[in-house]
Amino acid sequence: MNKFTDFTALAAFLEEARDHGIDTSNEYASSFIEESEMAKLSVVSEPEKADMPDPFQVEAAVDLMMRTMFDVLRDTRMEEFAKDLAWGFCNSFHMVAKRLEGREDDAARKLGELARTFDPSEIYANELEDTQLLCQTLEGCRAAMECMRDHAAEIYRVETGQPFSTVKGSRVSTKLSASMIDARDYLASRARTRREQFAPEGPVVAFSGGQEWHDHELLWDRLDQIAKRIPEMVLATTAQAKGCDAIATAWAASRGIKVVQFKLDRSQGNRAAFVRNDRIVNLKPFEAIVCEGSGIQSNFAQKLRAAGVPLHIFRRAQQRSAAAA
Repeated sequence: MNKFTDFTALAAFLEEARDHGIDTSNEYASSFIEESEMAKLSVVSEPEKADMPDPFQVEAAVDLMMRTMFDVLRDTRMEEFAKDLAWGFCNSFHMVAKRLEGREDDAARKLGELARTFDPSEIYANELEDTQLLCQTLEGCRAAMECMRDHAAEIYRVETGQPFSTVKGSRVSTKLSASMIDARDYLASRARTRREQFAPEGPVVAFSGGQEWHDHELLWDRLDQIAKRIPEMVLATTAQAKGCDAIATAWAASRGIKVVQFKLDRSQGNRAAFVRNDRIVNLKPFEAIVCEGSGIQSNFAQKLRAAGVPLHIFRRAQQRSAAAA
């Protein structure tokens, strides 16, 4: 795609997306920024003048790529595979962003080492300047890639009703959709410089429930009530892939609420679920929702009560019939 491309069709796609509540223009404008006229993408390459791509063009391209796949396969025998293909697109953006982040971290470490070992020579000054430019260039490209990933993830959520989540590790971002954060990353990151992303500050609302649950509106209504009282809330869940936790995660994605997913630490053996409960309670939640499930949920509710956390209990019998829900 170049600057002479006819964007009539792409602009139409974007207008339609905004009609459905997906407006990413501000995110793209703030992510595709050129901090310097020069760019450097590797240690061996020389600095060169290279512009960032036009944010409108990239926004249109991502929107067209994602939604065309759903539209082409809709109402056909291959419709069920559109979700898998779209997840692959989102995950590709995510993996490239992670690789860029690794290269950026390497450059930042080298820059720190150079800053600590000052040398008045011209060779040192050039290396310091090149390393800073490399770090800056990679940071800008990583932010742009994350913006594209989050845009694709939002389209995925709108089309499937489910938030995009990576197979492993964390997806952290300040834009568009809820951050899906692995609990181990969350806990370890408190000492890192990127604390504001991996440990989102705000009152924690704890959530856990069984895997058998169909009345999502019952849970969404209560979560909406809590969000009105605690607008800066962070939702901490027990990270089950279906049932109550999946319903709560989908709610968070639709409302732009950040999520911390506390997955089981298998190294704890049979105690893993109870250790996970302790870790969430240790966050000192402002409020909690527990839906009837197994003994794990019962244990969680007991610990929350003992800690004096305001608690909302939902039992299976409170659900509407599956047909009504």
